[in-house]
Amino acid sequence: MAKRAIVRSPSHSYQRCISSHPLKSTIDLARVLDQHKVYCDTLKELGLELIRLAPDDTFPDSCFVEDIAIIHRNRAFIARMGTSSRRGEEAPVRKMFEKHLNVRNCQPPATIEGGDVIHLPDKLLIGVTQRTTAEGAEQVGEWLQVPVKTIIDTEIVHLKSHVTYLGKGIVICTGRYVDHPVLVQFEKLVVAEKEAYAANTLAVGGAILMTNGYPKSALMVREAGFDVITLDMSEFEKCEGALTCLSLLF
Repeated sequence: MAKRAIVRSPSHSYQRCISSHPLKSTIDLARVLDQHKVYCDTLKELGLELIRLAPDDTFPDSCFVEDIAIIHRNRAFIARMGTSSRRGEEAPVRKMFEKHLNVRNCQPPATIEGGDVIHLPDKLLIGVTQRTTAEGAEQVGEWLQVPVKTIIDTEIVHLKSHVTYLGKGIVICTGRYVDHPVLVQFEKLVVAEKEAYAANTLAVGGAILMTNGYPKSALMVREAGFDVITLDMSEFEKCEGALTCLSLLF
């Protein structure tokens, strides 16, 4: 189980985030900060030590720290963002990791973002998407010395928007991947099309963090034997972010 979580408060430039969400123009920065505080408080209550990075107005998306690195045991692989405007967000994270872990940077022209990486008990599942290349996935496996399986779907931004691992051999996913051969070994909880955003969950110990407002999905996870905590993520959804995006667990 992870013991620490890196988090980074949204900056004053957050409203300029990369997003095609129809409600992006309605982002309320005060609500963003309130929701982020509740999120961080919840991680602390679940036993995680928080490592807080200072906000950076240079990078509107910098609160989405998950994308910056992939960690396995005593190694960290520093991402090379698929969107060039986000390159540079990783500098303070790399500096921090260099004190504790063996670190390597993704080498160009490959790209990879943590939102495409699902940690499973025996391997990594990596999406080859709009943000992550096959070469990026290969570099991750080589450096972290862990087997990698890929789901290739260049129509999506991040795999974790569609699939996350709950534990106990169970994944929650959208209908898009219910029959994918890479997921054949798992029991699948399939969210309804209208509740697709609920597929992005964050497992912390025995608890599953889910976005509120998706009661069918939350009930399905509870009935599978998990403790569910729901949080308001409305202002992060407007920037096409979600629960996993806001922390880097290790």
